[in-house]
Parts: sequence; C-alpha cells; structure tokens
Amino acid sequence: MRRQPRRAEREPTVALINIVFLMLVFFLVAGQIAAPVETDLRLVRADDPDTTPLGDVLVVHADGRLSHRGRGVDSAAAYLSALPEVERARARLMPDRDLPAARLVAIARELTRAGAESVVIATERETR
Repeated sequence: MRRQPRRAEREPTVALINIVFLMLVFFLVAGQIAAPVETDLRLVRADDPDTTPLGDVLVVHADGRLSHRGRGVDSAAAYLSALPEVERARARLMPDRDLPAARLVAIARELTRAGAESVVIATERETR
C-alpha cells in the first residue's frame, strides 16, 4: 500500500491581502465623500456632547456670517427651507467659539420660528 504524498497546506494570505486592500479603498472613498468643515472655524468645547451625525449643518462664524457647505446663506430660515422636507425637523448649528451667545440664541429662535422642531449645536469634545 502506497502512501499518498502530503499536500502542503495553503495559507490564506491572498484572501487576507484582498480584504485589507478593500478596507483601505473603502476608508479612502468614505473620507473623500464627507463635506469639509470650514477651516477658519473654532468650535465650542464641551466635556461630553451628545454626538449625532452632522449632515447638513449651518455654520455660524464669529462675526455672525452664516454658511452652508462653504456658501454664504442670507438667513437661518433660508438655510432651513433649502433642506429636504425630512431633515427640516432637526436643524444643526456649528457655531464659532467666539460667536456671542445672544447671536446664537437669535439664530436658534429664527430656526424654530421657521419650522425646526429641535436645534442641535455641534461642539468640540475636550481632550484631556
């Protein structure tokens, strides 16, 4: 009786390399799809903010200017009316750290008068 020659076991390195490559491509594409945040904006700091995806966010600069996706906006109500109907219930603000609080409150009130049920303010998580 002859013995069968032993086959060398194949290592699944090719499959592992393929998976790592696909993950790399995914993260490269996902990083490019996200809308860039305004470069001159310094966010308000908070210890542990309730994190929600930003989606379409209204940026409020220190001098009170409003912008959405890098373009100037005339008013908070105009920003809200430009959103799709399903996203108008929750308005998202990203204020500059140096924005006066009275201006921030006025913008939030304008958004609620325009039909927003809630106003979410994006802040920067403090790192210790």
